[in-house]
Amino acid sequence: MELPEPFLPGAISLLEQLDKKMMVVLRDGKTLVGYLRTIDQFANLVLHNTVERIHVENCYGDISRGIFLVRGENVVLCGEIDEENRPNELIQVSVSKILEMQQAKFDLKREQDQAKIEAMKGRGKLPQIRNPSDILGEDPF
Repeated sequence: MELPEPFLPGAISLLEQLDKKMMVVLRDGKTLVGYLRTIDQFANLVLHNTVERIHVENCYGDISRGIFLVRGENVVLCGEIDEENRPNELIQVSVSKILEMQQAKFDLKREQDQAKIEAMKGRGKLPQIRNPSDILGEDPF
């Protein structure tokens, strides 16, 4: 991998990405897509024309969010989107459809977790108590 001259380590390296379309994955699992407008020394980001992108299997939906301020400590991943070389394997669906699909996936996971807990109780084992602040918590919306 070749590093640009001069290489700037840390959050300051994002200065080269200003005014480019970026995808940001947050600590709570949300994915944001928008144009990077500014950044500071704490990696706080301001995204313009932002959409929240929800993925379920091979489908995705975009919810418009406008201008978005992201606190740097919540950023897990941040990268530029290359519109020209993007694979077209994903199918864009409406917001209502993707939210419905996300809810169905969440309900299925909850049922599977409940069945696992019941099976563990049947074997005399106590299930781990989940922290309610886990990703998606009780309500994914």
